[in-house]
Amino acid sequence: MTTDQDIRYVHGYSARETERLYDQAGSVKDLIHSDTAYPVGSVILEAGCGVGAQTLTLAQNSPAAKFISIDWSEDSLALARDLIHRKQISNVDFIHADIFDLPLDEKCVDHLFVCHLLEHLVDPVVGLLTLQKHLKKGGSITVFEGDHGSCYFHPETKEAVQAWNCLIEVQKRFGANSLIGRELFPLMKASGFRNIRIVPKMLYIDQSSPELRESFVKKTIIPMVEGVKAQSLSLGLIDEGIWQKGIEDLHRTQTDEGGVFCYTFFKGTAIR
Repeated sequence: MTTDQDIRYVHGYSARETERLYDQAGSVKDLIHSDTAYPVGSVILEAGCGVGAQTLTLAQNSPAAKFISIDWSEDSLALARDLIHRKQISNVDFIHADIFDLPLDEKCVDHLFVCHLLEHLVDPVVGLLTLQKHLKKGGSITVFEGDHGSCYFHPETKEAVQAWNCLIEVQKRFGANSLIGRELFPLMKASGFRNIRIVPKMLYIDQSSPELRESFVKKTIIPMVEGVKAQSLSLGLIDEGIWQKGIEDLHRTQTDEGGVFCYTFFKGTAIR
């Protein structure tokens, strides 16, 4: 079994973080799921479902498929179960388990869906190999990850860049890899998958997209940076005054008329 030393969710499990995850899922719903749907009768293992932010869309897009959604946080699973119940969805089974010790047979699922999980694993190749054991020969995997190094914004100030880089460094210090999007191809290849295809999914936001400005920049991205304030200060990565100025400047990308924010996710698909 893995412990909190092996997988750490840097952002914590607060109510604010739960809200942020739901906002993020809504913001990038089309980027993640527009070309993802599963056949009637197929069984899909969703690894690291968290609060069910992606589970909801997966189940809605493939109502005749069955989803096995697992997570190691009982609190997150409780929220996921409640969400699916409220939406009257019946094709999802939740399991409280560690991805490295799943109570499932080998080669028992038709597809794997892995979203925002690999960045939190100390050894993502081991994670992929472990999940692969449960995938039938010829079954597919879909992996979706972000890359914080792909972010750029306007107006850009040195303080805003410093605050943003704190997010990257804190995750690194905790054993996570927020730059993992660019590594999907070699990771999937090292895990033995075939027919690997990586597609960059860019999210560009300016004043012509007020809803995205609100949901992704204001409610998703900036709270994610704000969430590592305590760690950033305690690690001596930044001065508190510079931090505050940096956060204020990041907000300007969402409030200024000429504010722009751009971020790239990466979506990988492959076959066992």
